[in-house]
Amino acid sequence: MSTTQYLFAGFGGQGILFSGKFLAYKGLTEGKNVSWLPSYGPEMRGGTASCGVIISDEPVGSPIVSKPDVLIAMNLPSLDKYEDAVVSGGIIFADSTLIERKVNRTDVKVFYIPATGLASENNIPKLANMIVMGKVLAETNGFDNEEGVLSALNKVISAKHSDMLEVNLNAMRIGRDY
Repeated sequence: MSTTQYLFAGFGGQGILFSGKFLAYKGLTEGKNVSWLPSYGPEMRGGTASCGVIISDEPVGSPIVSKPDVLIAMNLPSLDKYEDAVVSGGIIFADSTLIERKVNRTDVKVFYIPATGLASENNIPKLANMIVMGKVLAETNGFDNEEGVLSALNKVISAKHSDMLEVNLNAMRIGRDY
């Protein structure tokens, strides 16, 4: 049995919920059991936003992620709030453009990705989330099949914005290759 719990956290407007929804759809396209639980409200547009995603080979009993295996922290308040919740042996992905400090723990694997900076350099300022997502998939063996990635992107990007499919995929490639 394989179950992985992910926690995405950052400021509202950073695409936190979009990233989580993408990952959930990717799990679904792979025939996994999935839950996606967003947490937002007045926090959106500048406050904190988060979402939990669980991908499992078995039915998911509860959608609540309290002990994530993987934390994606897009800003310092999120790292401060959730760093200690990650399970020992887990993974933390931090946007090092916005998070200047290092992770304090030594029992987790950490990847520092200057996602906001890379997004700006590549003229895709709103896609730092997908740059980090590309790195997450690369490090968790989820980017081995671009067709699966594209299939999940097709689910979360509306037909009205289909021109963003390739842009999002390229952002993910930047993260994968970082």
